[in-house]
Amino acid sequence: MHSRKPIAALALAAGLMAPAALATTPAHAMAASCRVTLYDIDAGNVAEGDGQDELRFLVQGNLFPRFNSTHYSMRSGDDGDPADFEYPTAIITTGQNVTFDLREADGPIWGQGTSLGTVTAFGSSCVPLDEDEDVIISDTLTGDEPTEFTYSVRLKMVGL
Repeated sequence: MHSRKPIAALALAAGLMAPAALATTPAHAMAASCRVTLYDIDAGNVAEGDGQDELRFLVQGNLFPRFNSTHYSMRSGDDGDPADFEYPTAIITTGQNVTFDLREADGPIWGQGTSLGTVTAFGSSCVPLDEDEDVIISDTLTGDEPTEFTYSVRLKMVGL
């Protein structure tokens, strides 16, 4: 025959130990926001008369590059880095999206120019990311206005 008191005591002890065990388990920190940065841009085809495109990125109302130069020139086959555009960056939450709008700028006044296409980072992609975990978003922008072009653009999303 089993005594009810020892069984009740064991059940109570197990009930007290379970929350303690859960408290020591590391929490899975899901990202509520992300930092989105330009990761890479490659020029596949540039059909400008002078053989190069003068490029800028428009991100959340800001043009990049912003300070050191007015544009970044790329020729067919060139590889551009974030530093070439002065590190275009945006912070988004899970309910926001951000577009990186690649633009062909025209001088001598280097304004917004003409859009060659956009790459969008969706805030919902932040949800499965842990803190400091990253994902690369890739897209190819092609067209023939104002002249024929092909650019491969990659963005990096990092969970915050």
